[in-house]
Amino acid sequence: MHPLRFLVLSLSNVPWNELLRRYKHIEALGFDVAGVADHFVDWTNPSGPWFEATTLLGALARETTRIRLAAFVAQIPFRNPALLARQALTLDHMSNGRFELGLGIGLTTDPAYGMMGLPNWPVKERVARFGEYVTVIDRLLANEVSSYKGRFYEVADAVMSPRPVQQPRPPIIIGAMGPVMMKHAARYADVWNSYGTVENFATHLSETRERIRLIDEHCATIGRDPTSLRRSFLMSDAEPRPGGGPFSYYESPEIFAERVERLLELGISEVGVFYPRRADQIPAFEKIAAETIPALKAKYALRPPPQTT
Repeated sequence: MHPLRFLVLSLSNVPWNELLRRYKHIEALGFDVAGVADHFVDWTNPSGPWFEATTLLGALARETTRIRLAAFVAQIPFRNPALLARQALTLDHMSNGRFELGLGIGLTTDPAYGMMGLPNWPVKERVARFGEYVTVIDRLLANEVSSYKGRFYEVADAVMSPRPVQQPRPPIIIGAMGPVMMKHAARYADVWNSYGTVENFATHLSETRERIRLIDEHCATIGRDPTSLRRSFLMSDAEPRPGGGPFSYYESPEIFAERVERLLELGISEVGVFYPRRADQIPAFEKIAAETIPALKAKYALRPPPQTT
């Protein structure tokens, strides 16, 4: 049974001093994980401010002491997998073993590809590449010397020294909602993350229940104990991400607790939220951190783990 964790994702679209204040605030409030989004620009407002994910994570590793830090999630088209493995190794040491590497296929609608001169692979190709990409990451982080030759990627006698602080490697988070990506998560992930952007929370739950059924099947097919895979869910709303509006789960501690408990009933053991986009939701955010989350953790610790199917 995985202990219940709460993650906060703060978007990098504010000045540096404000962004650092937010992450220190997240740590001071007692959250378990702080997430950093990976884009070249804010894809909802390309002309606005934005900070690069791995550089930001390195700074946060030195400016925090307790909270775990996660790339949530790194877009595979942006970096060669061997380079990202080296960055992950570096961040693992800079954070003294508090780093978690999130991986995802990225957004075809992200304007970064044109800006950076990178090929904007279609979704099918991104998914095909992902299996090789995560294989390279896994091998390089888990072994001192690795080689691999695939259709899309290859490494030859790649040396990874020093060895990671976390053994056998830093945890890998895989963001996956489609059937093939969930197969990759079942095989390689320590944490499987999904999310929902539909406005109706009941639809979130229905989608997540079916995804959990599928990922349990994938685990069984490869002989993996499904309970060894932590299940993570990022709560979002349809409007706040592009529009900067309020998040409905911060309307009251009761609404927040009710939604989290519905997720826990499905077997979710990590709940992700966004740092409030509006100042008037900060008091609710702080109250939830101080009172609601400790109560949920105490209650959840007394429950038997959900049965997988």
